[in-house]
Amino acid sequence: MHRLVRALSVASIVFCGAIFGFFYAWVCSTMWGLDRADPRIAIEAMQAMNASLRNAVFFPAFFLTPVVLLAAAAAARLGGEGAAAFWFLAAAGIYLVFGLAPTMVVNVPMNEALAGTPVPASRESAQVVWISYSERWQFWNQLRTVAAGIALALAGIGATRLRLPRPTSALPAGGNGKRQRRNVPPGL
Repeated sequence: MHRLVRALSVASIVFCGAIFGFFYAWVCSTMWGLDRADPRIAIEAMQAMNASLRNAVFFPAFFLTPVVLLAAAAAARLGGEGAAAFWFLAAAGIYLVFGLAPTMVVNVPMNEALAGTPVPASRESAQVVWISYSERWQFWNQLRTVAAGIALALAGIGATRLRLPRPTSALPAGGNGKRQRRNVPPGL
């Protein structure tokens, strides 16, 4: 059971890190770059990027992160690791409420509305559409970025709360059937 808990704790960190990195990239480069571009190009680019997100590479990080966190919490709890289970469960809750839910309630509907918006011919008209979209979208993306970062930190705390099993000596048994201890200098 301990190996399963450890594997799920590592998986939870990887999944949280993947979705945090995805949201973070939008905050610090993608949206800033689109905001500096011609708004007609920004709208077209955002429409294309949003259309490309429905794929098998994005799906696990976005939708399976809370599943992996909940599995890590359940396995930790069943394995007697209550403290670790608490942190994995907290990470799942934060991501579900402040990462996944805002995406489904705000960002996805905004993306779908933008997808159905014809790109205005004039730069000025496109600027109005883009600013209206970008400012609100970025606010909610920053919220989910912070949530994913907190979930990642909480999963990391959960992993550090795991008790490590006592190592057994690899030395052969002595004449009395007991494992022999090696003399190791203090501090090593």
